[in-house]
Amino acid sequence: MQEKIMTLGSLFDGIGGFPFAGILNGITPVWASEIETFPIAVTKIRFPDMLHVGDITKLNGEDLPPVTIITGGSPCQDLSVAGQRAGLSGERSGLFMEQIRIIKEMRCADEQNGRAALAVRPRYMVWENVPGAFSSGEPYGEDFRVVLEETARIADGGVSVPRPPGGVWKPAGAILGEQFSVAWRVLDAQYWGVPQRRRRIFLVADFGGHSAGQILFEQDSVFGYTEAGENARQSVAAAARSCIESAGGIGEFPARRTSQDDKRFASSESPADLYGGDGSSRDLDAEICGEK
Repeated sequence: MQEKIMTLGSLFDGIGGFPFAGILNGITPVWASEIETFPIAVTKIRFPDMLHVGDITKLNGEDLPPVTIITGGSPCQDLSVAGQRAGLSGERSGLFMEQIRIIKEMRCADEQNGRAALAVRPRYMVWENVPGAFSSGEPYGEDFRVVLEETARIADGGVSVPRPPGGVWKPAGAILGEQFSVAWRVLDAQYWGVPQRRRRIFLVADFGGHSAGQILFEQDSVFGYTEAGENARQSVAAAARSCIESAGGIGEFPARRTSQDDKRFASSESPADLYGGDGSSRDLDAEICGEK
């Protein structure tokens, strides 16, 4: 069973950036979670049909209206290089785990209601945060490893994500499991029509297939869904393809369980296949964003 129209639930909604992007791409925002009064007032005007569900820490995913996509830019203060760097153990950035919890609860409720395989919702997750996540945690970069692992475990609780070769995360990469995929990429707002430099990680997860990398790097639409918003998607996809081509592409890693006792991802021929880039020493993000 596949939805004819994609729907969206927005966590850490702010002034509705993800719902606005969704509407531009033919996706219907159904509900949002936010606690600040002014942003809520803004989104009630912009999206009058969108339900406001309140504080993320008080939500039960089983009670939320099912949606195809969950989006969220969890608080960045504890991950940012400008902060105290408490990381995912910090009070604010640690709220990322609430996003994971809610998605698990929603998918569990859908399965209990008789949906299975590709029909289980949410099928997709989008996470946005500061590049400081790549270096946050002990050892260096541990927090981003946890983000990848916790995201992957929504689809398969038995997998583990190892640390990157050399301990440094590439600014773009993708992981393929047997039935899921996760991809991430650093984008800079100044190259997407915004008059300021603002570099952010965008992570896409497909809990029922291998489309995460295609969504983030290649495709101008998600397979099987509405054509609404086609012009907007094509212009964004063209910019993404241009960035990828100038950066030399991205590797993919076919994840698998090697045994019941060792459930880490199998080693690829090239470490770049898992962690992104083309295996050279070039800085992929610098080539994408024009920075050195």
